Amino acid sequence: MKKLFMTAALCLFGLPAMAETRVAVSMTSFDNPFLTILLNGIRSEVAQTGSIDLVAEDAQLDPAKQLSQVQNFIANGVDAIIVNAVDGDSTAAITRAAADAKIPLVYVNHPPAELDSGLPAGAAFVGSNETDSGTMQAQAACKLMGGKGRAVILMGPLENHAALVRTKDVEDVFAAPDCKIEVAEKQTANWNRTQAQDLVSSWLTAGVKFNAVIANNDEMAIGAVQALKTAGVDMKDVVIAGIDATPDGLAAMKAGDIDITVYQNATKQGEVAVHAAAKMASGENVETTLWVPFELVTPDNMSTYE
Repeated sequence: MKKLFMTAALCLFGLPAMAETRVAVSMTSFDNPFLTILLNGIRSEVAQTGSIDLVAEDAQLDPAKQLSQVQNFIANGVDAIIVNAVDGDSTAAITRAAADAKIPLVYVNHPPAELDSGLPAGAAFVGSNETDSGTMQAQAACKLMGGKGRAVILMGPLENHAALVRTKDVEDVFAAPDCKIEVAEKQTANWNRTQAQDLVSSWLTAGVKFNAVIANNDEMAIGAVQALKTAGVDMKDVVIAGIDATPDGLAAMKAGDIDITVYQNATKQGEVAVHAAAKMASGENVETTLWVPFELVTPDNMSTYE
């Protein structure tokens, strides 16, 4: 049997000493709260199977580092690879390397650019359809705003597929005949709470007028709340919308600070990714695209997601 690696992972997850399938994971970052939930979903599914040896590495937001990790996985002869892509536009080399080595590859959460043109045999994507997320978020915000007003948009990284699609969805909904919401400002805060707080503070200082903050994720929505509260803004006067329904996001909703979020089931994405990787490693076929649906979360139904 091929040499096993990361034996510490076996102890951590209580797996048998000679696991049947070795799966390696490269995550965009270990420091992102949402991605922590995703990784925990992967680990949970691994623990449930009892037949997988898992190693997970942090790409630290560096596409080149992520490619190097995948190349090392291949050199170590893993049975399957899961990648949470740092940059969807920089995945071609990863896809090609796995295909050339005939090692199953599962992208999770962040789709690779090759998904549009068609992934090769032995590759798949697990995620949620981003067209739904921003659309659900914006439609709910428009309803709360009575179909009129001014909004600012906090975007994720400009190279990130989810950030681009979510923002476009929001703009499309706000431009519809039944929802005349003006976008006063939109800028990236890179999924980051502190960057969002600083950005919203600068808009307030500059005198930008808005009665809604539409954030591509909950972390940025929370940052916006912090900026508004520091400036003495009554939270009842501003609609705050995020995406992901993270524990912190739900806590902010429970406190009355966030009005809308959209649940992206990161745990389920991780579970499905492991299941797909294991099936592909055993020679079974899986669908090229495996969707985990988004769900709208409001104060009325938030208890379901806590």
